[in-house]
This record gives sequence, structure tokens and C-alpha cells, in this order.
Amino acid sequence: MQQFQRQDSIAMPAKNGIVFTGSSSIRMWKDLETTYKEYHVINRGFGGSVLPQVNDNIDQVILRYKPRQVVIYCGDNDIASGASAEEVLARFTTLFTNIRKELPKTSIAFISMKLSPSRTKFVPEVIKGNALVKEFIAKQKNAAFIDIASKMLDSKGEMRPELFQNDMLHMKPAGYEIWTAAITPYLKKK
Repeated sequence: MQQFQRQDSIAMPAKNGIVFTGSSSIRMWKDLETTYKEYHVINRGFGGSVLPQVNDNIDQVILRYKPRQVVIYCGDNDIASGASAEEVLARFTTLFTNIRKELPKTSIAFISMKLSPSRTKFVPEVIKGNALVKEFIAKQKNAAFIDIASKMLDSKGEMRPELFQNDMLHMKPAGYEIWTAAITPYLKKK
């Protein structure tokens, strides 16, 4: 959070941009802001985060920027630390509601939780969590569920370790290429 405050004190991002927030998959997307330069993207991902931490820091990572859209990647750390799919849904619903309360016209997109080779034991819960969040979002206005999980699998439905760094959790550039292709159609232009 201190790093974000420092960055903002040097050059506060313009309002009405697109905030990407969530866990290390966002934080480690090194060229996110240049990839989406014309969208005025602000990267506010922070490593290891779970949905309650995003919610606890909502003012610093989302609200202060008055964005036209918020793109969230979070939830798989929640599951890896013991949360159920239902808890992920409840946590996301809280975050979604809090964003909507303060920014009623802001579009909200949820990037599905990815299936990571280092977390194979959590795959059933991640799949269930994605389905629950997708169902919730389908009932909301000005909201989108972006499926990256299925796009990161091979033709047999298996995970692709070559998309991941040695830790088999964080992605290589090839993984981010898949994300870029999946996310771009959902981004709101000015």
C-alpha cells in the first residue's frame, strides 16, 4: 500500500481509468499498463492477497481512482488458505457490493481463478468457486465474468505447465498472452 501511495504522490493516475486489482497474477503482470495504455489502466495488484484484503484496502486500490471499470483477479489464494467456494462467493459479493455502493456506474469484471499445477488439490473447489461467481455476476448489471481458466488448458482439458514459472503458480509471458486475448473484449473504452 505504501508503494501505491508513493506512486500516486509522484503522479496521480487520472480518474475514469480502469483499475486492475487482486493477487500476484495482477501484480506480476509487468507490462499490463503498457499493454492497455490506450485504456488508461492502473495496476493495483498486491502479492498474496485474498478477497478480504482487497476489500479492506478498497479505498487505496480502487475507490480513490474513481475508475470507469474495475477488473479483479482474486480468490485462488483464498481457496489455497482454506476458504470454500461458497466463502469465495460471499467474499466477492461483499467486495462487489462495496464497490457498487461507492461507484454505482462503474463496470466490474471478475477474471476467473486459474488452475495452477502447484495447486492441483484445489482444482475442484476453484472450478466450483468460478461457477458460483459466474452465476452471481450473470444476475448483475454492468458486470462481466471473464473465463481464463478454460483457455489455459490444452485440447484434453489438462493444465499446461509450460505457461507457468518454476513455482507452477505464477505465469510466464505466454500465460499473460492468453489473458490479454480473453480480457480485451471486456474492457470498457472511454
